Amino acid sequence: MQVLAQAERLPRSVRLLIVARAVNRLGAFSLSFLTVLITAEFGVSATTAGLVSSAFGLATIPSRLFGGHLADRLGRRRTIVLGLSGCAVAQLGIAASGLLALVAVFAVLLGLAFELYEPPSQAMIADAVGPAARTRAYSLLNAALAAAGMGAGLIAAGVGRWDLRWLFVVDALTCLACAIVVRVVLPADRPGARRAQAPAPAPASPWTDPALMVMLACGTLFALVYMGIMVALPLSLPRLGLDAADAGILFTVSAVITVAGQPLLRLRKMAALSAPAALAVGAAVMAVGLAGYAVAHTLSAFVAATVVWSVGDIVMVGRAFAIVADLAPEDARGRYLAVYGTSWGAATVAVPVAAAQLLERVGAEGLWGAMAAVCLVLAAAQPGVRRLLRNRAGGSR
Repeated sequence: MQVLAQAERLPRSVRLLIVARAVNRLGAFSLSFLTVLITAEFGVSATTAGLVSSAFGLATIPSRLFGGHLADRLGRRRTIVLGLSGCAVAQLGIAASGLLALVAVFAVLLGLAFELYEPPSQAMIADAVGPAARTRAYSLLNAALAAAGMGAGLIAAGVGRWDLRWLFVVDALTCLACAIVVRVVLPADRPGARRAQAPAPAPASPWTDPALMVMLACGTLFALVYMGIMVALPLSLPRLGLDAADAGILFTVSAVITVAGQPLLRLRKMAALSAPAALAVGAAVMAVGLAGYAVAHTLSAFVAATVVWSVGDIVMVGRAFAIVADLAPEDARGRYLAVYGTSWGAATVAVPVAAAQLLERVGAEGLWGAMAAVCLVLAAAQPGVRRLLRNRAGGSR
């Protein structure tokens, strides 16, 4: 309720987009069960099923880049509807397929559609909200998705006990519901008008913007840490005598903190921080939380550490997207946000193997210690980021 109350102060288009994405997130649980579905339905090894899941992950990288291109050329609303509709078709295909080869094909198609709607969603927020409010808008989107994610877990627990294929049907229905809401209630945008009003031409490619490349490097470090938590937590808990399912409790705690902690961003001292300073603070807080994982041996200790790193996550996520949106020329926001978002695709591919290797070689304590060190490196890099952004701002005047 607190999240919705804060969202009321944002433009109507942003509020509706946040609600639509939350509806979509309610069904976004099927992919966690893709490997299980393949092994259970077709009797293949976990390795074979993992290859299909990896193919999906690889396909999401060009999907996000294409989504950014379409957002700037075709329009935000059209691209969101196209991506969500494509996801629905692919998920229904997975649910109906009786051959493993068809499941693999639809999994790749799902990956190619899966990230199409992310860049236009983020760009639509930047279009509608001024620079001063972008951090809060992106943070509220993140909080709404976290809140919906808690409901998604409950739906998955109920539907999954019935039939795993129905998980993909429900996910497809939420994609279609979100697409309908976006198509009916959100205003159409005109890419041509944005290009005509842009004060300066966009660079030939976002990949040539040094400031964006620095943000991409920082975003990749953050994505590696965040995905590392998601992957490694269920793997590491049994090594300490805890149940792997306890990770679900910790993820729920993190989601609750993400929602309940939004007022922190409105505190005067926090709001007064520059974006790089806030990123440094957030990364340092995350390092403390992950160091807590390294020394934790009880569930209560893990809960306390989860609260800490989740607060750092709140501070960082909205600021990072706001910086990238500010860097982008008006007619290239979709492409800039898409390039920045490839950090998540890279982390999705790299983390499962890297986390497993670290656990085997240095144990859970070493793994969490390494991830805390990455956060400290990210925090230490922010003064350099601040100087780069200042030089960029001075050069653009």
